[in-house]
Amino acid sequence: MAKLMYDKTGRLLFTKEMKEEYTILLPMMAKIHFNILKNVFVHYGYKVVLLETEGPEIAQVGLKYVHNDTCYPALLVIGQFIQALQSGKYDVNKTALMITQTGGGCRASNYIHLLRKALVKAGFEQVPVISLNLSGLEKNSGFHLTIPMIRRLAAGLIYGDMLMSLDNQVKPYEITKGDSAKLVAEWTQKLTEILAGGHGFRRKEIAQILDEIAEDYSKIKIKKTPKIKVGIVGEIYVKYSSLGNNNLEQFLYEQGCEVNMPGMMGFMMFKIDNRLEDYKLYGGSKAKYIVVEKLLNYLKELEQMVVNSQIKYGFTPITKYEHTKSLVKGVVGYGSKMGEGWLLTGEMLELVESGFENIVCTQPFGCLPNHINGKGMIRQIKQKHSKANIVAIDYDPGAPRVNQENRIKLMLAVAREELKNKQSAVSDKKPVTVKVKAAAKSED
Repeated sequence: MAKLMYDKTGRLLFTKEMKEEYTILLPMMAKIHFNILKNVFVHYGYKVVLLETEGPEIAQVGLKYVHNDTCYPALLVIGQFIQALQSGKYDVNKTALMITQTGGGCRASNYIHLLRKALVKAGFEQVPVISLNLSGLEKNSGFHLTIPMIRRLAAGLIYGDMLMSLDNQVKPYEITKGDSAKLVAEWTQKLTEILAGGHGFRRKEIAQILDEIAEDYSKIKIKKTPKIKVGIVGEIYVKYSSLGNNNLEQFLYEQGCEVNMPGMMGFMMFKIDNRLEDYKLYGGSKAKYIVVEKLLNYLKELEQMVVNSQIKYGFTPITKYEHTKSLVKGVVGYGSKMGEGWLLTGEMLELVESGFENIVCTQPFGCLPNHINGKGMIRQIKQKHSKANIVAIDYDPGAPRVNQENRIKLMLAVAREELKNKQSAVSDKKPVTVKVKAAAKSED
């Protein structure tokens, strides 16, 4: 058994010996993406388990060990971790936890400290916590990000965005129900094998695989019918996590909607771009600026590959990050970057522009950046786009699911009326076809 080691601050370290023996638990957020990303860690020799547990009891476990004023995502993630450790499925003396840290001013950067306090309170102080971050916030001899690993993770995000986008475009219209979900499962397995085999992260490979995914989706038989188009935005965890948003995406699908959920790559580019904006606003290291700019340009290349493949096979392409960024000019400043920052406003503007005027803005109760850039910007968005139909939904342990869904149904009622009016207008404008018999030619 690996010896427990601590740094000068008393933080329990994840050592090289632990890498050989320990199972690392990851919290679930975006199902398609995370099922692909976990296999990057598997390729590098880590034993990883992605937690897919759901249910209201997870929030109750979180409330037991974390103050109820804490962000809802922290309650759920910490609750999911501790519930897993208490389940008896894992050897708690050979288990580690991994959580992301953005390094920004949002409270999310402090989840890791809340988690460690909760582990001590729950009697699991021997369980190390690994920080997954690009800012060098914490270091462990048993885990560190490398350039090849980052490239594989970036490829995984791109594949996840592609599958999510195509699934959302096809699933509402598929003739044989389940075809799209089946393809997601098949490609997740294929990508698992490809990434685990050390392939699928080079530019040419990515472009080829994206084409193959789009080609497979283009073969699914669909029947286009008028649907309510709904976009989902918000704080990143409750936006993607079915545990966090009470299975919002499935609920909208069952209500007969086509869902559009902006991808995770946009959020990653936003976080990287923030460092460039910091340099422009406050100055700093020019060398760091050049390195960060190269990383951002690399991600833009990958993003363009998704766009190219989707257009090539007749799908609506994702909106590029630079265009989303341009939409917020004159609406909110680029210095508004805590949490999802200006990107949240930009995604709402992007959705309205692309025909998804109906939007659910998911926000954890008490998430100040989200309320400012989400709910707080609805009025300005409606001034620019009168057809915008936006509802902000709070998520926390005390928010009844039925109340959330009823508010969404009210938004959908407005959307249905608007769709009905559009169909009537199109019907009224249909040209009348007049059949005229051709005059017989004279033989004279």
